[in-house]
Amino acid sequence: MPRMTAARAAVEILKLEGVEVAFGVPGAAINPFYAALKAAGGIGHTLARHVEGASHMAEGYTRARAGNIGVCVGTSGPAGTDMITGLYSAIADSVPILCITGQAPVARLHKEDFQAVDIASIAGPVTKAATTVLEAAQVPGVFQQAFHLMRSGRPGPVLIDLPIDVQLTEIDFDPEAYQSLPVYKPAANRVQIEKAVALLQRSERPLIVAGGGVINADAAELLREFAELTGVPVVPTLMGWGVIPDDHALNAGLVGLQTSHRYGNETFLASDFVLGIGNRWANRHTGGLDVYTAGRTFVHVDVEPTQLGRIFAPDLGIASDAGAALELFVEVARELRDAGTLKDRTAWAAAAQERRARLQRRTHFDDVPLKPQRVYEEMNRAFGPETRYVTTIGLSQIAGAQLLHVYRPRHWINCGQAGPLGWTIPAALGVATADPGGQVVALSGDYDFQFMIEELAVGAQHRIPYVHVLVNNSYLGLIRQAQRAFDIDYQVNLEFENVNAPELGVYGVDHVKVVEGLGCKAIRVTEPEGLLPAFEEAKKLAAEFRVPVVVEAILERVTNISMAAADIDKVNEFEELATLPEHAPTAIRPLVP
Repeated sequence: MPRMTAARAAVEILKLEGVEVAFGVPGAAINPFYAALKAAGGIGHTLARHVEGASHMAEGYTRARAGNIGVCVGTSGPAGTDMITGLYSAIADSVPILCITGQAPVARLHKEDFQAVDIASIAGPVTKAATTVLEAAQVPGVFQQAFHLMRSGRPGPVLIDLPIDVQLTEIDFDPEAYQSLPVYKPAANRVQIEKAVALLQRSERPLIVAGGGVINADAAELLREFAELTGVPVVPTLMGWGVIPDDHALNAGLVGLQTSHRYGNETFLASDFVLGIGNRWANRHTGGLDVYTAGRTFVHVDVEPTQLGRIFAPDLGIASDAGAALELFVEVARELRDAGTLKDRTAWAAAAQERRARLQRRTHFDDVPLKPQRVYEEMNRAFGPETRYVTTIGLSQIAGAQLLHVYRPRHWINCGQAGPLGWTIPAALGVATADPGGQVVALSGDYDFQFMIEELAVGAQHRIPYVHVLVNNSYLGLIRQAQRAFDIDYQVNLEFENVNAPELGVYGVDHVKVVEGLGCKAIRVTEPEGLLPAFEEAKKLAAEFRVPVVVEAILERVTNISMAAADIDKVNEFEELATLPEHAPTAIRPLVP
């Protein structure tokens, strides 16, 4: 039996499980693992500037491609606690990432050793498993189990904590004899699907709500086939955006309090049956449940049995992987089609598209400073269907989801439930690492951008190009808008007069200089006519210099973005709506007044 250190065995297992790159920060307690990483070869490494940044890079890497599992590595103590936000973000959005931390020697774990912390206990609530390995011989089994857990059922993150003496201990391990554990995913049966389709057949105005579980299952093509067979319009959730192209005749638009379309909410409110697949009925999608559920029959399919009934009780709940369920849905629908018994949904689908052509928000404004809507209009012109958008939270993300277009799975990469500021830059670096030849475009407000701005240096060092659209109003815009309910505007202003850049007025931080100081490229835009040329130039600069390129758009200080406080039938449209086709020139459907 070959002998090697436990750290080397861990690295060999990573390779056997398909890991090709890791993101991390070395340190004393994890250096044996790094030594094994270097000696073994075969796994690239991206050096982050902050360990939280490494965890978000791992998230972005996982989210970009089916089958990817991002790995982040850090030393002990604060490195582990820095990763907690990434773990929380990953478990909330069902994203498998593996965090590996160093630890003090086993004999010193409870003696307040330098940078020794019980990271397994801290990480437990935000992981599928968090383990401090006390015996070196257990390392292979713990790593084997980690990949099994990350891939099985509802995907999610795992943390493995390795004391330094455990890493250094030699063990018997033969990589040639290693075998991955079989992945477990619940699968629907024929009877369940037939009952679900029977409920759909009895309805008059059905909808499919497709969540991130469809993307996790790599089942977007099955989803589209089922929708096309039955003629049922599809509402993607924010995490499921891209399962059906935005320009598809059965795309009914997004629904919700914030990241929604006017026509999407109206079509949902007109429906009488909802088939939810791989979604979790998030509160910003549903709003108040009385309005959301009234007069509708619900079928819910989810890979996690405890999700069924968690928010409200469906009329039929099915515990199943989305892909396994959709295979049966397609099978049953084909049989009904061949028998000529599928209901004709043409009129209902056409009504959804009629709303789409009529109920639109205005994007074309010529104001200076810029209105944010114009930024997204020009982004639609500059960035095509191949673009992968990356964003986290804020008015920038909400308006982007309302106005941008997404055509493919994994092309809207959004931190959905956790929404930590600072997520966007490192996540975009992870996405661009996973898709080095793709068009990656990040979207941030100024506060999100400033939270982890140091990670831009990672893109410069490792030559990771992407375009970052920074919409700057020098405000905590979403919090300011929420404070309207309290009649305050308190501690949300970011403006100041920069003594080194008086030309900025009150916009404060000179992002162009900071970005350039970190080794990247930046363009500032102050007028609408400059947006499209800036985006085109950014694409060229990213390709030429192979670094992140930031396009900063100087916005008007205050814009209230469309949203509701409680119910999806009461969305407040603060801005002038589109009434003529030229008001929304990049809309998917030309506006019909």
